[in-house]
Amino acid sequence: MSTALASLRPAGVVFDCDGLLMDTEPCWTVAETAVFAARGLPYGPAEKAWFIGKSVPATAQMMAEIFGEVGNEAAIQAEVLGSVEDVILHQAEPMPGALELVELLRPRIPIAVASNSPRAVLDVALARAGLSDSFGAVVAADEVPVPKPGPDLYLAACALLGVPASASVAFEDSTTGVAAALAAGMTVVGVPSLDHPEFPAHLVLASLADPELLVWAESL
Repeated sequence: MSTALASLRPAGVVFDCDGLLMDTEPCWTVAETAVFAARGLPYGPAEKAWFIGKSVPATAQMMAEIFGEVGNEAAIQAEVLGSVEDVILHQAEPMPGALELVELLRPRIPIAVASNSPRAVLDVALARAGLSDSFGAVVAADEVPVPKPGPDLYLAACALLGVPASASVAFEDSTTGVAAALAAGMTVVGVPSLDHPEFPAHLVLASLADPELLVWAESL
């Protein structure tokens, strides 16, 4: 086990969901592609990179600006959400190692989810994975004043677990989420969903299925 990982003895662990616990980013891509296509616009990797990790309101606002539909944010948001909930319900799968890691940590340490998705989408994703009852706290973007990259989601999750954020670890896949966890004063383990040459987490792993990570979880 690496020294950096072995030294982590957190009071609590808080997970992101999309792209970290659940492979929902392809589902969001399907929904976002459909919204762009309805306006005759292409949607590829460059466009996808604009939205990774962003909250749904922030995504809808950016889309409204791109589409020249400023003022139509609410309708765009409803369009995206209606599509993505259906795709997640039928297609989303857990990320490699996610279920094993959660099951190892659950009896050993307080764990939570802090997601930039709204509650309706988050509940569908966790239910699809069979994780609805696995966490001591679950906080969604529409339940805090400021979503990621603000610290509110992580601070709320730690408060609900009864652990200090400064003594807890966040698992994140996006730079937006890492910024949120760092702003909350947490140690951050990154599992990037996109290729980031300089991912700003304290420790970066290729996957939640990393054997050393599972050994670490068993040692807590």
